Amino acid sequence: MWFLTGSQSLYGEQTLQEVAEQSQRISETIDEVLGCKLRMVAKPLLTTSDAIRRQCIDATSTDACVGVIAWMHTFSPAKMWIAGLNRLQKPLLHLHTQANESLPWSAIDMDFMNLNQAAHGDREFGYIQTRMGLARKIVAGHVADPTVASRLESWGRAAIGWHTSQSLRLARFGDNMRGVAVTEGDKVGAEMQFGVSVQAYGVNDLVEAVEAAPAVEIDALVSEYDERYSVASELRGGGERHESLRYAARQELGLRSFLEGGGFTAFTTNFEDLGALRQLPGLAVQRLMADGYGFGGEGDWKTSVLLRILKAMSVGRDGGTSFMEDYTYHLGPGEQKILGAHMLEVCPSITDETPSLEIHPLSIGGREDPVRLVFNARPAPAFVVGLADLGDRFRLTANEIEVIEPDEPLPKLPVARAVWKPQPDLATSAESWLLAGAPHHTVLSSAVGREALNDFAEMVGAELVMIDADTSVQRIAKELRWNQAYHRLAQGL
Repeated sequence: MWFLTGSQSLYGEQTLQEVAEQSQRISETIDEVLGCKLRMVAKPLLTTSDAIRRQCIDATSTDACVGVIAWMHTFSPAKMWIAGLNRLQKPLLHLHTQANESLPWSAIDMDFMNLNQAAHGDREFGYIQTRMGLARKIVAGHVADPTVASRLESWGRAAIGWHTSQSLRLARFGDNMRGVAVTEGDKVGAEMQFGVSVQAYGVNDLVEAVEAAPAVEIDALVSEYDERYSVASELRGGGERHESLRYAARQELGLRSFLEGGGFTAFTTNFEDLGALRQLPGLAVQRLMADGYGFGGEGDWKTSVLLRILKAMSVGRDGGTSFMEDYTYHLGPGEQKILGAHMLEVCPSITDETPSLEIHPLSIGGREDPVRLVFNARPAPAFVVGLADLGDRFRLTANEIEVIEPDEPLPKLPVARAVWKPQPDLATSAESWLLAGAPHHTVLSSAVGREALNDFAEMVGAELVMIDADTSVQRIAKELRWNQAYHRLAQGL
């Protein structure tokens, strides 16, 4: 991220030198608190309209720059910023801070006042951004404040998500599940708004890559499975189903080769369209998700895109992020809760136990029994997030949840799963989710927080509906009406 500091030449060289030095220290402090794979780059002090314009053009055209933080250390006449801000096409955060945390009361003189003018310099900058109708994040406070540091870090993660989406390429193997509405969507609109490119391939294009997997690499991958997982005896070397495990390894190698060769970081499959694949990919999908790939089942490219973005936003954070689906409810007795799972494809990043590598029949798809990892999700605060195309806009819906242990063991459920309590309660959560028209496929993340989700939605201009402890169905209904009016008006005539 680039750190831009505004001032003006009227202050003189000595004052401007002090401004530049303090700007460098603030930038270094932010760099220390970000806590994710971002580096702050302090740019030279900006005192003219031309320098600002050139810096904003450079930020826009530099691929490595994921966002810009701007601070008016002293008074920087805002008309100087118009040309530059008009050309800036990266996420923008307005940091309203100052170099000193505390005032040196007994030592304050006019030289100090002349140097430390962010209190009104940033107000001038705030005015011009509002006058220009710019979307931006505003964070006020000293960068040493843990709350400010946390907010900057959340915004930085959202900027990573925005940057990821701009160049995201998704490989869609086959079409989406027949007759399903919510997995459809406007791919042109998605590329215009999010930057993502969705490319379709016949499943047998993937089959060619699977069949080409070298035997020596299959051997090495099967050995890795033996080391990392609790492998069912029938799948081990010499076991009666060992060949099924080798085919699962072949699928993983083929998928990786295809995705890496095409520069894809997300993909979909569909059990109704498997071509010459012998198994519905399970283990391969789970391991690719653990490595950061986006995935959506049944051709759900929107959820795959969302998963890849949230994976990128959560880098370096504790917790995990996975493809998920609300499957069934516990309505009582006791606390109501949701059991989430999918046919096979749940990411092992959400567990802290050693997954069991198993093979079981699958009653849909008409193929051989697929291999998969089986585990329970670790207890943690989390969100489930869905992305839906409403025709005139994309809507993100997020529900704050608490992942918990299952009430009892699940010995007959041969898939990875998560059990959670939704906020504020199951009935309100479900009614609000249904009212929002949110999808049944979601991304579950215990690594991405609320503010980062809000910031990302602002960056891409998407609607975000948040279901949390304070939600009521009546409030959500009103919010949805207001949102609809706003988004339709915002589109213009």
